[in-house]
Amino acid sequence: MDFMTDCDVQKVKDGYVVLDGLLSPQECDELRQRMTEIVEQMDVPEHCRTTFSTYHDEQLKTQGNADYFITSGDKIRFFFEKGVFDDKGEFIVPKNKSLNKVGHALHAYEPLFKKVTHSPRIQGIAKKMGKSRPVILQSMYIFKVGLQFMLTPHQDATFLYTEPLGRVMGVWIALEDATVNNGCLWFIPGSQKITHVSLILHKK
Repeated sequence: MDFMTDCDVQKVKDGYVVLDGLLSPQECDELRQRMTEIVEQMDVPEHCRTTFSTYHDEQLKTQGNADYFITSGDKIRFFFEKGVFDDKGEFIVPKNKSLNKVGHALHAYEPLFKKVTHSPRIQGIAKKMGKSRPVILQSMYIFKVGLQFMLTPHQDATFLYTEPLGRVMGVWIALEDATVNNGCLWFIPGSQKITHVSLILHKK
């Protein structure tokens, strides 16, 4: 049975649709627990202690020079909040409070995340949206609560460029109840039709 109905497809004219219950509570718990284990086991080399930002200048300074962010498409890497290391590169906050996100190939190398992202449910949604041969380009686990900065409004398609434009579809799965107070996704209805404005809003 298709998880996404024809009625849901019609709602996408505004650029988004909300699908309740995509994952079961047990699946959400398992993914959160696995990420807890990944964070506990991470051993981060000093040269990899890179903060994440959507600001262009900061990307060039902290990510481009280290080549850490740019070459993360086929790896599992850790991106940290600002101010979580001291001058010697040691953690000054607990590991589980230091991260902004983990990306970008969880779907390729972590069995639980692979099971979800390659599931018939996700494939069915993509196909309902007209993607005849959907391909997963990247996946990430974002730690919303407690972030030190708010992601700037942005279009995901500017990071995952395609020709023609607009072939990228994002699936944002909340593993906890998402509200305006704890990091839900914000979206400008209809903005997917305008290529020169920011599209997706992530708010603390």
